[in-house]
Amino acid sequence: MRRLLASCIFITMASVAQAQPFPQLFDVQDVASDDVLNVRAKPTASSEIIGTLAHDAQGVEVVAGNDEGTWGRVNTGEGSGWVNLRYLSAGRVHIDNYNLPDGLFCYGTEPFWSASNIGGALHFDTPDMPGQDLPVWIAQDSGIAEDLRRMVHMGGIGGPASAFIYPASCNDGMSDREFGLAISLMTAPDAPLLSGCCTLNR
Repeated sequence: MRRLLASCIFITMASVAQAQPFPQLFDVQDVASDDVLNVRAKPTASSEIIGTLAHDAQGVEVVAGNDEGTWGRVNTGEGSGWVNLRYLSAGRVHIDNYNLPDGLFCYGTEPFWSASNIGGALHFDTPDMPGQDLPVWIAQDSGIAEDLRRMVHMGGIGGPASAFIYPASCNDGMSDREFGLAISLMTAPDAPLLSGCCTLNR
């Protein structure tokens, strides 16, 4: 019974990961050069316009989609809204085995910290300890295509560090911006657990 339950859980997790194409970076397409792509408060064409994207905008991060898969949630200013996916072209995130996505940037509050993927290391900053480079040894993936989950092992501050990066609805607690990735991070074996949000495009 336990084996059957474990198998069902694994299959369910794999299915969720395969059905989850977000977050992802997109380019705006099929918008006239004298026009813009509207960002709306809700995923409908009649909803209030709360922002715009340039006709040639690139690297727009979509953090979630609506149930029908026709609209995507993006950040604009200090909030988030929805754009019609008909006018976006996907596939700008570089994802491969054992590595972190290019452009990955994570941060958290209470305490304040940030970590960015730079040249094979997580560049870790806090107000008290700026500029700590944590060399990434391995960022283990699940083997499922387009699954952004990563269990990361790296050199830390006084001992090995580890982090788990995974798709989840995440908010920084300081704005109405939404993120599609969350992180749990320990900078050393006895360091406190830090939690935060990540974006694919700093």
